[in-house]
Amino acid sequence: MEGRSIGMDIHRDFCEVAICEQGRVRRAGRIAARRGALREFAEQLGPEDRVAMEATSNALEVARLLRPHVKDVVVANTRRLAAIANAKNKTDHRDARTLAQLLHAGLLEDSWQPDEAIRALRRRTSRHASLVKHRARCKNEALAVLHRNLKPRPPMTDAFGVAGRQWLSQLALPNDERDTINAALRQIDFLTEEIATIERDLARFTLDSTHARRLMTVPGTGMITATVFLGAVGDITRFPDPRRLVGYLGLDPRVRQSGNGPAHTGRISKEGAALVRHVLVEAAHTAVRGPGPLRAFFERVRGRRGHQIAIVATARKMAVLFWHLLTTERDYAYTMPTTTAKKLRAVELKAGAERRPPGGARQPLNREQRREAERAAAEHAQAAYERTVTDWHRQQRQRANEPART
Repeated sequence: MEGRSIGMDIHRDFCEVAICEQGRVRRAGRIAARRGALREFAEQLGPEDRVAMEATSNALEVARLLRPHVKDVVVANTRRLAAIANAKNKTDHRDARTLAQLLHAGLLEDSWQPDEAIRALRRRTSRHASLVKHRARCKNEALAVLHRNLKPRPPMTDAFGVAGRQWLSQLALPNDERDTINAALRQIDFLTEEIATIERDLARFTLDSTHARRLMTVPGTGMITATVFLGAVGDITRFPDPRRLVGYLGLDPRVRQSGNGPAHTGRISKEGAALVRHVLVEAAHTAVRGPGPLRAFFERVRGRRGHQIAIVATARKMAVLFWHLLTTERDYAYTMPTTTAKKLRAVELKAGAERRPPGGARQPLNREQRREAERAAAEHAQAAYERTVTDWHRQQRQRANEPART
């Protein structure tokens, strides 16, 4: 017996249901978006039925409750459902009918569903980014008080450290402005503690994850970049090539072409999570400060396209590099061991490791000497990359100038 195709338009409090059976679609009413009601609904379904729903924040939990009772549950990517997003008459009932019809016709593509560990990692990294943004807002609120009252800039780097707070307390300000600064400082302290709690959990994940520690061998890549990337990507093997990964992260350029005209590339598509692109761009800014192939690539693109495009291109290059490192299970070939060890030690401290007592045993080679040796190796790698690119362009020009063979 052929199973039914069921479309569910999921909301916070209810789910609109439509059933397509033998090519005919009928309305099945609404059910509460609660565990008890969903279990009762699942028990009424058959083992050959198939269910389709849009990818929303609670869709994965609904799919988990329905999956044991049906043949398949398809969680479709909302951005790919043009029949729903661009519909002129858009109601919950029509959306559910459209999902059921598309599922019956075999036109819905199931999106990848992460396991609970990846979902927890996504939630932690998302909350970390939200707390950091909120803390920056509080700091800007306090600094705005200085601007309104014609006060000078803080003479220290960190205006909210010990010395900075002492300097702020000595400023002559109106009572309401003093209250604003004190309130901002209290919020900053609270948010800093919350951020430290989340970073402790992320640090423990990083120490237990071979993939995270492997990504940290790339210059500019820290704990936050590695965990955000792994949380967004999940299983790297679901991307057959780095081009698919770049498109998933929204770092691929838009292409427009019509008729006999040439194709034109525009801005990046910005598909997927914006947080991943943000941390990759930040990592690219850090990576190009030191010598190495990434800096050589950045300078080559900057000479033709400008600074901003070069930074985004470097972020894309780092995403491709991450794909190769994770699929081949190798560390970055041009890593700087001292810098990588320093980053890993900082992660250990965030995870709760005890600090080493001062005056311990030192390495036989001085730290500064090791850093100079590693920097020289990175400069050599950068020069090798530049020579490789120059030779490749020379070969391309020579091939273009060669006469056509008959």
